[in-house]
Amino acid sequence: MSSINLTVDGKLYQVPAGLTVMEACRKVGIKIPSLCYHPRLESTGACRICAIEVDGFRNLQAACVTLVSDGMQIKTHTSRVINARKMNLALLLSNHPNKCMTCESNGSCEFQDLIYDYGIEEELPKMPHDPGLIDDSSLAITRDLNKCVSCGRCIRACSDLQAMDIYSMAYRGVNSLPLTAFDRGLSDTLCISCGQCSLFCPVGAITENPSLRRLREAMESGEYVMVVQTAPATRVAISEELGLPPGTISTGRMVAALRKLGFDYVFDTDFSADLTIMEEGSELLTRIKEGGKFPMFTSCCPAWINLVEKEFPEYMPNLSTAKSPQQMMGAVVKTYFADKIGVSPDKIFLVSIMPCTAKKEEALRPQQLMSSGAPYVDLVLTTRELGRRIRLSKLQVEHLEDSRYDDPLGASTGAAVIFGATGGVMEAALRTAYELATGKPLPRLGFEEVRGIQGIKEATVALDDKTLRVAVAHGGANVRKLLTAIKNGDVYYDFVEMMACPGGCIGGGGEPYSDDPDIIEKRMRGIYRADELNTIRKSHENPSIKAIYEDFFETPLSHRSHELLHTHYTDRSNKN
Repeated sequence: MSSINLTVDGKLYQVPAGLTVMEACRKVGIKIPSLCYHPRLESTGACRICAIEVDGFRNLQAACVTLVSDGMQIKTHTSRVINARKMNLALLLSNHPNKCMTCESNGSCEFQDLIYDYGIEEELPKMPHDPGLIDDSSLAITRDLNKCVSCGRCIRACSDLQAMDIYSMAYRGVNSLPLTAFDRGLSDTLCISCGQCSLFCPVGAITENPSLRRLREAMESGEYVMVVQTAPATRVAISEELGLPPGTISTGRMVAALRKLGFDYVFDTDFSADLTIMEEGSELLTRIKEGGKFPMFTSCCPAWINLVEKEFPEYMPNLSTAKSPQQMMGAVVKTYFADKIGVSPDKIFLVSIMPCTAKKEEALRPQQLMSSGAPYVDLVLTTRELGRRIRLSKLQVEHLEDSRYDDPLGASTGAAVIFGATGGVMEAALRTAYELATGKPLPRLGFEEVRGIQGIKEATVALDDKTLRVAVAHGGANVRKLLTAIKNGDVYYDFVEMMACPGGCIGGGGEPYSDDPDIIEKRMRGIYRADELNTIRKSHENPSIKAIYEDFFETPLSHRSHELLHTHYTDRSNKN
């Protein structure tokens, strides 16, 4: 790649050609402020906070859409530039409510940081608060468009990354807002609750459906045995909330923090991920032997399940009936574990720490409730919410000694931890399905073909006389692309892993905010490192999994496992 020279604030730099001024400046360590810009989204120059002076141009330019050229002279901090940024911020603030103290994004709000950094005082008259701009119809996501700064990030994330097109910009100027079609509530749209819109929102206009106050009430009531489970991806992503480098494995520190927060038992969703592999892998082998709908699709991602039910209901029979690891853990805790400790299920309050906003909705799906109508999982917190709870509790996490998960639902394998990354469910399933089908040890443990950030990946695996064709897709746009290709008969597979979020769970809508363009790869490296550090790396070799089948479930796909660990789906499409 060719390089060019440019001068920024009087200093000469050499940068690759073809970059925008924003990208070039970030590459050399100069941060230009912005609200609409994000390195993982296409730039639009909407907010103009990134205004700069460029020699030869009469007007200020937007750094996020202005391409660099050889010899370009750029000024990022002149009085003209600073005054323009301040005016834009003041105008946005005049249309923004004073709710920082109770906002879910307080402390992690890009707009709040800029207002403080530039010393913006509230001199312009405030726009009135409109209750009609609040949408709490979704079980996963809350929108308060009074807080919207019209940056358009949610639109681009939903359309470009997810190919859902739920939002579009309505009205003009100061009144512009990202609305759904006919301004419906999210629950009345095709929204799959993936939460990517909340992940990219720079303010508190779109957040996960908040759950921290309900957690506090449950803990303070003294009525419950408080149990928590943590998803595979959280042990890496929580590090960012604790101020550690992306990709750092913080399992022991996270468990210790959860104990300090007041939980009586801390379990690992990796355990139930191993359980999922036993059920899902056995289901796949049964379909191969006895016949069934192919390809068989994985069913761990609730946003993907929503997409099938809402737009592709003809593929519901192709979905594995196995519940997700979150819901399997719920069923095990409220039956097997409740019996072990002699406590009624309604006296156990089970909390999930998940990287996903759609998990909040999944826990309340009618098909996933107990016979009493109560949920198996009582409350779902995102990784972001756990980080917020830790900060509010003033825990000095750096001084906590690492703690281990509780037995028997804390033992897991490396196969389970890679559930957190795209391709991980597929690889974990193949590690077990291969050995169950052939009775032979795997010739190689890692399936490199299904790893990495490529949008669609495929591989073949020889199971004695059967060649298994598998594929993996992540990110809504890639999922839709692969599903359309399958539907058109362009490709054929036996087994397909679908994850709605880019990168899989490590890029989930409930993960920490980040403007690092390489954040997915960094988290992914941490996940695979955690797998490598595990002494047991195949789900069927987990001693605790063997024990729970001997003591409770008998065998995979038994009557009891079907009753507790499997589910069904509902056609929610317009054609129904």
